[in-house]
Parts: sequence; structure tokens; C-alpha cells
Amino acid sequence: MTTKTLQRGRRGRPSRDAVFARFAAAIGELANYGGLPKPYEAKKLWDDLWALEAHHSTAIEGNTLVLRQVEKLLHEGRAVGSKEIREYMEVLGYADAATWVYKQAVAPDEWEHDGLVSLTEVRRIHTLAMKKVWEVAPHPDAYDTEEPGSFRHHEIMPFSGGMQPPTFPLVPAEISAWVDEANALGQRLRHAEMPVSEVPEALARLHRRFEWIHPFIDGNGRTGRLVLNLLLVRLGWPPAIILKEQRKRYLSSLDRADNGDFGPLAEIIARCVVDSLHRLIPNIAGPVKYVPLESLADGELSIAALRQAATRGRLDAVLGADGHYRSSRAAVDEYKQSRQHTGGKAHMA
Repeated sequence: MTTKTLQRGRRGRPSRDAVFARFAAAIGELANYGGLPKPYEAKKLWDDLWALEAHHSTAIEGNTLVLRQVEKLLHEGRAVGSKEIREYMEVLGYADAATWVYKQAVAPDEWEHDGLVSLTEVRRIHTLAMKKVWEVAPHPDAYDTEEPGSFRHHEIMPFSGGMQPPTFPLVPAEISAWVDEANALGQRLRHAEMPVSEVPEALARLHRRFEWIHPFIDGNGRTGRLVLNLLLVRLGWPPAIILKEQRKRYLSSLDRADNGDFGPLAEIIARCVVDSLHRLIPNIAGPVKYVPLESLADGELSIAALRQAATRGRLDAVLGADGHYRSSRAAVDEYKQSRQHTGGKAHMA
């Protein structure tokens, strides 16, 4: 891709550099709200996040439960529908792992260490993600030594994009080197040796390398995305929830990363983190704190409608130095009431 294309973006979308700048700005803005809340401070907020992630991450791997079924399963313990038990166990296991990741990242209660991640944590995540489904549908070719949490003892055939994982005797050394690389990134950020705008590509390199190592006989995609979110949340940032609708683009970006082009994967990660932040901000900022309009859009008022109302002075909002409007939940509620009083016509955007 040429520099000119990067600057212009594709089909009116922001350029990749603009996406990375937006990522850095969002991370900076998070500090204004006191950072991420602890799990015990905002239980429903975190519960909704891990339910959303459990649905989309397992769907990327072929799980067919819809979001409503996942929410019933996780919040009410009800298996709605007539899916194979394997699919319910996949979601329950992933949710267990995601819950542990978020709690361990934000408020560690075991295995506390100075780095971003440890090898023990990687194996723990895989154990939690795969244990429940393994009990009802273990991998048909797995040896007894390849149960959840244990590294593979099988060779992996090249993937469709040409990626060839390392031979299995090299897995322990490769994954240990990966942990060192992840912790080195944490040190660089701790000492401000890297601009935040460069972090998405660094995370893309780490994520691609984990998937290339393919340390386990099964569940590497799910574990890789969970470990990525452990790194993000431990850095104090929102998780990257890759939606099932992004599956084709996500897998294509992994193929391109295998060939040295990390930009597309980095862009997906950056966008997903910003989207998660927009889900979090209204809850952690409070009703009167000014937040980006993207965080306030809902089924009644789209981002375009809010922006138009702000431009016309109908919505109490301020235009920041970055060219983006900010408003508050209280101001949006007041604007909605004014629309109702006029039948929704006078202020219709």
C-alpha cells in the first residue's frame, strides 16, 4: 500500500495512521476517567464484556450460539436452544477464562509478577478455555500428554495461507521467547520508550507470533485472543473484542502478518480497543462527565444524529482540539426529552 493510499484511506474510511492516532488519543482519554474500574467496582460492566467476547471469539472458531443464547447461558445458567453440548461447553469454558483474565489483569490475586505475562498464565488460560469442552469432546488425535494446559506433541501441517508452525520439540523454547518479548514491550512502555501510537503494531507482532507457534494441539485462536487481552488490560487498557463479522478480515490480516505485513492486523486491534473504550466510558465516567459522542450513541440516536445535533447547538457539547465533539449522558438525556416534547420532529437529525 502506498503512502498516498494510507493518507487517504479506503472508501472514505480513516487512514491507518489516523486509526493509530485515534487509539493513542483514546488511551490518553481513559486516564481522565481514572482508568479501568476493578471487577468488583463494576461487575455488570465486566460481565457484559466477557459475555460479548465469549460469543464472538468462539463464533470465530465456528460456534453457532447466538448472543442471546450466550447471555442466557452465562447470566442465567440456562442452555437455550438445541445445540450440541460441545458448543455450550466451548462458551462456558471461554467465559471462565475471560473472567479469570480480566480479574487477574486488573486485580491479581495469584502469580503476581513484574511483567505483562508469565508462561504459567498462558497455560492457565488455555486450561480454563478448553477444560469444559475437552470433557465432552476432546481432540480426537490428542495424546494423554496434550490435555488442556499442556503443549502439543504433534506436528502441525502448514495452514492455507502457507504458515508453517515450528516443530513441536521447539514449542517450549519458542513460547518462552514469546513471553520474554511480551514483557520487553511492557518494560518499554513503562519507561516511555515507545509512543502509544506504535503499540497496535507491536501487539499485532506478538499476536501473530503466538498463533505461529501454535503451542497447543487445539484452542490456539481462543487462547491467543485471551492472552492478547491479558496484555491489554494489564497495561490498563480496554480489551480487543474481535467481532465474528470481522472473521474474514481478521484471518486475512493474520495471513498478511505471516508475510511481514502487520498493518492490517494492527488496525483491527486498534479499532477493537477503541470500540471497547466507547462501551466502557459512559459507565466509568458518570452521567455528567464529557465523553466522545461515539460513547453516547445508542439505538435511539446514532453517532451521525448526535453530531448533527451538536453542530446545530441542539445538544450541549464541546468541540475538542482534535476536531471531535464531546457531550455527557445527562446532556443526551436532556436532548432526548426535548425531542419527545416536540414529537421528535423539531430536533430530528
